[in-house]
Amino acid sequence: MSSNKQVIDVLVSGGEATAGPPLGPKLGPLGVNVKAVVDKINELTKDFRGMKVPVKVIVDVDTKEFEVEVGIPTVSALIAKEAGIEKGSSEPGRVYVGNLSFEQVLKISRIVNQKLKLDNLKSVALQVIGTCVSMGIKVDGKDPKVVTKEVKEGLYDKYFTES
Repeated sequence: MSSNKQVIDVLVSGGEATAGPPLGPKLGPLGVNVKAVVDKINELTKDFRGMKVPVKVIVDVDTKEFEVEVGIPTVSALIAKEAGIEKGSSEPGRVYVGNLSFEQVLKISRIVNQKLKLDNLKSVALQVIGTCVSMGIKVDGKDPKVVTKEVKEGLYDKYFTES
């Protein structure tokens, strides 16, 4: 018995999806309970409030059952949320627009790693710090390039031992 599945990919604001576009018009014709889908998406994306989140809705057209898969916002969106800023610096390296603690870098690294699934959280953290460089965000009050060097030298290894 083959099932007839339709996949809908949308970008929603975390915790704020509605039955309006882009979801409603795509889900309506499939005969699925749009409100139930929207409620599920909002429940799964509430931690990403204020960020655009990629979401995949898989609908079984025959049974009207659905499942929701939530993607991970971009690293820069996670950094901006954590730093409490709208966007990165227009002159990164010269003008800094925010600061993250190393704990916040680790928090973002763990979220990102849900998608990457790497064994090495240190390499994920280095990617996050690299994005801080291009966004003009300091880490622990320091130039992120300095923190990158310190991480590579092992100065932050205590943060990676417990993961």
